[in-house]
Order: sequence, then structure tokens, then C-alpha cells
Amino acid sequence: MKSIFNIAIALCLCLLSAQLKAQNELIGLDKLINKTDPAWPLVQKWIESAKNKVEVLPVDTAKANEVLYNSQMTTYATLGSVIYNTGGIMVDNGWIRILGSGSEKLNRNIAEWNKGKTIKEYGDNVPYLLIADDAVGGFFAINYGGLGPDVKNVYYLEPNTLTWQPLGAGYGEFLVFCFDSDLSKFYKGLRWTNWNQFIGNLDGTKTYSFRPYLWQEGTDIEKCTRKLVGIEEMYRFNIMKSKEINADKGIKKDEVKQ
Repeated sequence: MKSIFNIAIALCLCLLSAQLKAQNELIGLDKLINKTDPAWPLVQKWIESAKNKVEVLPVDTAKANEVLYNSQMTTYATLGSVIYNTGGIMVDNGWIRILGSGSEKLNRNIAEWNKGKTIKEYGDNVPYLLIADDAVGGFFAINYGGLGPDVKNVYYLEPNTLTWQPLGAGYGEFLVFCFDSDLSKFYKGLRWTNWNQFIGNLDGTKTYSFRPYLWQEGTDIEKCTRKLVGIEEMYRFNIMKSKEINADKGIKKDEVKQ
């Protein structure tokens, strides 16, 4: 009886191992690179006609291949095209940092940045995918079910409320929003008077932290003290505080898929 029990356990472990392997089985790079109908020419047109200042960061081909593979995005899609063709994109002198495959100025790539935050291993199902952030500790993400029912729409983790707000737009529309919209209107109350003097040389791994915190009631950013902190530190702190603040509001928690 004991030997039968041991065999049953071994079979269960084998099945579990097979399921995990299937879940994490990655699509080959040759299938992710679309040579007949890539999205990049369309993105280039958006950039060329942009109303806001847009800087496309240089791409390292080997690194782009690696990040595209790890993120499992196709270049047929706008997100995959940004990963494959850019080291990232800086908008409004770097106020918004859109993640690509990484560069000297934006030394983070979209695959590595999400690992340990929204996924445990490459190929895992993702509740949401972090795609961009800004100089005041706000984070943009594509919803894959972890933030709401509107899958593939972009959300913004507001630094002044620490709640995920739906933008009602997919990734392509999000790019157009960054390139063409009135960002001063979107960031009303989140930009201090001479903000643009502090942003041009801002390290892409840094963001500003404020005291009092922007999410504290009655905070006026003009009266806040500010300091630079690591973007990793800011993300983890904001997620932690978001859980505390929104614990009784039915906001879904940020959980790394196991």
C-alpha cells in the first residue's frame, strides 16, 4: 500500500512539473519578429507628428532580441515594436519614461522590470504589465485581469491617491496620449512651478519623492520638499501603501503569480 501511495505522489509531481513547464514554455524569437507587417512604421509616424517632445533612445539589437523573447511580445503589436526598436522612449524631456529594451539613459527593460513584481518567471501569466512611469512616482500598466475587467487597457497608479485609475485606452492609444495630449492638464496638481528645470537630466532609474506625501490629504506640491529616490524603491513603497489605503475599498491587490 505504501509503495502504491509513493507511486501516486510521484505521478502527481510529474504532472505538476509538466504543467509548469507548459506554462513557462516560451515562443521562439523567429515567430515573434514579424517581417511582413510590423507595427513600428506606424509608431514612427506618431512620433514624427508628436506635439510633445519625444526622444527615442538608441537600441542594442542583441539586447532587443533578448527582451522581446523574455517578454513574449510580437513586433506585429505596438508594444513589441517599441521593445524591438527602441531602448525606451522619453516624453516631455523625460517626465514620462516608456520602457523598451533598455539603454544608457533608461537603464531598465520591460522584461526585467516586471520580473519579481508582476511575474515570478518569464512566461508566467501576468495580472498586469508595467510599461512606463514618470518623474513623480506614477506608474502605467497594461491590465491583464489583475486591475479590472477591461483587459489590455492601460491603468495609471496615481501618486496622489495610490489607486489604479483606468485610462480607457489600449497601449497604442496610450502612446498617442503621451505624444499628443496636454500633459500639463493630465498632471494638474502633480507638477511644481519650475519642474522642467529638474527633469532634463533625470536618471531613468530615479523619481521624485515628496514630503508631505502626495497622497496625504491637503498636500500642495508647491509646498512639498522633494528628493530623488530609486524607482524600484518608489514602486514597492507605493504598492505597499496602496494596499493599506485601499484595503477596505475592494481594490484588487498586486500579487505576483506563483
